[in-house]
Amino acid sequence: MAITFTDLHTEAGLGSLEKFLQGKTYISGDRISKDDVKVFAAVSKPGEGFPNVCWWYETVSSALAARFPGVALGVKIGGQAASPAPAPPAKSAPEGDDDDDLDLFGDETEEDKKAAEEREAAKKASSKKKESGKSSVLLDVKPWDDETDMKKLEETVRSIEMPGLLWGASKLVPVGYGIKKLQIMMTIVDDLVSVDTLIEERLTVEPCDEFIQSCDIVAFNKI
Repeated sequence: MAITFTDLHTEAGLGSLEKFLQGKTYISGDRISKDDVKVFAAVSKPGEGFPNVCWWYETVSSALAARFPGVALGVKIGGQAASPAPAPPAKSAPEGDDDDDLDLFGDETEEDKKAAEEREAAKKASSKKKESGKSSVLLDVKPWDDETDMKKLEETVRSIEMPGLLWGASKLVPVGYGIKKLQIMMTIVDDLVSVDTLIEERLTVEPCDEFIQSCDIVAFNKI
């Protein structure tokens, strides 16, 4: 059933809309539809004498503001005739129509899509992920025996390269029976380097296990 409203910029027109909205939330159905948008475009902001219209007007206004978040500059439309032609009949919204179907200006153009993509890109750029934390780690690297070439052992350790890993100072520490272990510092980016994985999958497997028997974490400190 078609619904017709006229002179919605006048008190008489607002009065008819006030009566129509008695006991209703929206123009047609229980959800906002294109019917509400059409009527909203024809209505001047109602005063306190039209409580139903005011409530409906603010509800539709809030929905549109969420869909079009740009800041309004207060544009005014001049030259409106005293008695404009009646608004075209508002068609009832089809079943299943919802807020996502609202379209004030027809099909979305390529310019609209590009603008939406640019807004999304700007939004992501303004909420960049915080820089990952870093840690300082001290490792004990133990050789197989006193005959292990410790110089080559250290070269093997330092040959391991991966994003977020930086090797630091090192020294040889006596263990006993002529055996020394390598103590070496490293700095890691926490989100990029797992020390356990580094030890299990890089330092204690081929070819490193030719020189390295085991590795232990001596100290682990957040930077």
